Amino acid sequence: MMPDALNIQDIVEVTYEKFSDVHDGEVATYIPELGKVDPNDFAICVAAVDGQVFSAGDWNKEFTIQSVCKPFAYQMALEELGRERTLMHVGVEPSGEAFNSIELDPLTKRPFNPMVNAGAIAVASLIKKDSQAAGARAFVERMQLAAGRKLKIDASVLASESATGNRNRAIAYLMLNFGIIDDDVSHTLHQYFSQCSLLVNCRDLALMAATLACWRSCSPVASTIMLENGLIEWACRRRAASAEGCWRW
Repeated sequence: MMPDALNIQDIVEVTYEKFSDVHDGEVATYIPELGKVDPNDFAICVAAVDGQVFSAGDWNKEFTIQSVCKPFAYQMALEELGRERTLMHVGVEPSGEAFNSIELDPLTKRPFNPMVNAGAIAVASLIKKDSQAAGARAFVERMQLAAGRKLKIDASVLASESATGNRNRAIAYLMLNFGIIDDDVSHTLHQYFSQCSLLVNCRDLALMAATLACWRSCSPVASTIMLENGLIEWACRRRAASAEGCWRW
């Protein structure tokens, strides 16, 4: 038990109250189904690696994970395929471009890193299974261990992404041209869209992040070995190696 637990909860609540009346920005509409999200939903959640959780606001309201799935899928690729094979398909350098840019590294013809869409699609190609259902299920089951509860994919968001994801299709076919992904493009994109459509709440994300932060490599809530420690540390060091840092990813 953290000795300053009450202070952390106080900080979370004060911060929530301070920013709860901020209504800047707009909900995302590049995927039509995302435009239905209530813009008034707001929560803060902090999870410690010992499983303590501090929260305020609408922390139990579910939403789709979208690009936050990327580091978890990348970790799965590192574990399942190893560093060298994974690096053959996706780099670890900042791109300096928009997350959804239709661009590859001009020298290597790989995506710059796994946090831009091109890299995440390449990773999805690596971790997909024999069937679309099996690949999506494997990802969901792994994320359940980190979140400590049953999770599911939002079928409506998945359908919306699949129907309108033409930019991601263009990225995928560009990578197919250079041999970065295999020729089952529809299978790869289904894996990627499914990962992005995973339903989570604020508490889930905090616990999933704590799992990555836990150098013991276990889920703070499930006490289950989740991730291979050496690969987590290696990935974090590579992300931090650039002077520009991973914020430009």
